[in-house]
Amino acid sequence: QVQLTESGGGLVQAGGSLLLSCTASGSGFPFNAMAWYRQAPGKQRDLVARITREADIGYIDSAKDRFTISTDNAKNTVYLLMTRLTPDDTAVYYCLAEDPQFGPTWGQGTQVTVTS
Repeated sequence: QVQLTESGGGLVQAGGSLLLSCTASGSGFPFNAMAWYRQAPGKQRDLVARITREADIGYIDSAKDRFTISTDNAKNTVYLLMTRLTPDDTAVYYCLAEDPQFGPTWGQGTQVTVTS
């Protein structure tokens, strides 16, 4: 069973940047797909960015041109580089692994807070 560990969240001023990391334990990386979701207080968890094993990438509209998802297969890690952050980006960010060998697997989440 794979386990995901996220890091890189924190407090940043509007206009700043953060690099989130999600490292997978065990073998099998790269998985069928990896994704970053976020959940703001009182709201549902929403997809932010997704990357497949074939390197197909998708973003929500508000993340295009600001966020970049990437993987380092040697480190079993998926990254989310977030730039030009705004207070609307404040949320807990979760990593998701998708693969036929196991069910959808979530990380524990990392808090991102953007101050104005």
